[in-house]
Amino acid sequence: MECFVGIDLGTSSVRAIAVNPKGRTVAAGQCEYDILKPALNQAEQDMEKLWQAAVLAIRQMLSADKGLADRIRGIGFSGQMHGLVMLDAEARLIRNAIIWADQRSGPQIEKIYRVIPREQFGEIYCNKLSTGFLLPSLLWVREHEPQNYEKVRKVLLPKDYIRYRICGELGTDASDASGTGMWDMKRRDWAYGLLEKLDILRDMMTVSRESYGQAGVVTKECARETGLRAGTFVAYGGGDSLMMELGNGMIRSGRMASTIGTACHLTCALEKPLYDTKLRTNTWCHGEEGLWSIMGAHLSGGVALKWLKNQILGFKDFDTMTEEAEAVPAGSEGMLFLPYLNGERTPHNDSDARAVYLGMTLKHTRAHMIRSTMEGIVYSMKESYAIFQSLGIRAQRMIAAGGGANSRLFRQLQADMYQCPIYRNQGNEQAGLGAAMTAAVGCGYFRNYEEACESMVHLSSQATEPISANVKRYEEEFLRFKEIYHANKKLF
Repeated sequence: MECFVGIDLGTSSVRAIAVNPKGRTVAAGQCEYDILKPALNQAEQDMEKLWQAAVLAIRQMLSADKGLADRIRGIGFSGQMHGLVMLDAEARLIRNAIIWADQRSGPQIEKIYRVIPREQFGEIYCNKLSTGFLLPSLLWVREHEPQNYEKVRKVLLPKDYIRYRICGELGTDASDASGTGMWDMKRRDWAYGLLEKLDILRDMMTVSRESYGQAGVVTKECARETGLRAGTFVAYGGGDSLMMELGNGMIRSGRMASTIGTACHLTCALEKPLYDTKLRTNTWCHGEEGLWSIMGAHLSGGVALKWLKNQILGFKDFDTMTEEAEAVPAGSEGMLFLPYLNGERTPHNDSDARAVYLGMTLKHTRAHMIRSTMEGIVYSMKESYAIFQSLGIRAQRMIAAGGGANSRLFRQLQADMYQCPIYRNQGNEQAGLGAAMTAAVGCGYFRNYEEACESMVHLSSQATEPISANVKRYEEEFLRFKEIYHANKKLF
């Protein structure tokens, strides 16, 4: 049977999956890698190592199913958003990529707003700027590494470099480009007027198309290196949060995804570029013309639980850890956790924000600490939901996504705090599935995303329902949670 490949370039690993037209995964491969930390507030990755990881993941996928390469109709991509990859005149890497988790470019953001006032910038971009976005990272390089900046001929996002190594063509897509800080959200094109004011050459930008568009075909060189068939259709793909929305069937308003991965985000598809005028949330282009997405972004999700597991408590696995937390009552008996281990975006956009445990007493145990950490992650996302509601956005169906969807306790916390049933995707590869769907539509197997979603996306019929007593408790505790940041802002 014919199939489609989704290559999902994450922050900690790359995963390649082959899915059939019914959305079932028939083969998969994965390879992990690390974040480089040259300084406390910096986060980088070696794109050559990420490419080699992608090669290993693809080869592992192909080895799982003999003859698979010949059955692949098309390849799509999902990638960590915002990061900066710089190429020279020979399309060679100039330095490590500066990724989304980087926090060094705060001063550059302030300089941008002195040239282009925040409100004026926001009217075009429909977003606030954050550290880790391509634009301020590029200006940091211009200021601190002028010898590298002089070499720059093209700037890319991380997944665009992996796709370039596969098809030999430079380019990006609207969904990922909209997360750079250099984008006109309503026109779905580069914001050349903003770039001119910031003295950035427009020639640095690559061509941008929609996610299902054809970027090229697998080159002979890539075929030799990966085992893919030369000439195979290659789609542009998109940013990971948008591809995850596709993989959850979120192509019209009403469906909302609550994603707990390394970081977290709450997202909903929109038929118009609606945005929060206070710039607390993000609005991105979705995977096709006439479709956008609104997102509340939170920098500490599963990474906070991983930190607690590895650095503090020493648990061997997450299941044992979270099972212990289930014995603690809702609200963790007054213990609260502000999960800003890596700064925060929504709603504060404060790279200096830090984590806080509040209300600890002698009666509290490590189980309380675990549960309060998980509760703090979802409280933070609830702040995004409150903003969505203020904009008139309601969830007709809430879908749990990311690694957190596999946790019974995380699903219950979301049901209780959002006060609605929580559904799951029957598969665990939403971003990779969305990436594969861009190829399936792009190569013409499906006429559009509606047809692709009907065939490939399967949600569970059963949902996690809210517990009324927990709902009341969390509403009370949420009021306390919201005060922690404001009470400590000056200390941060």
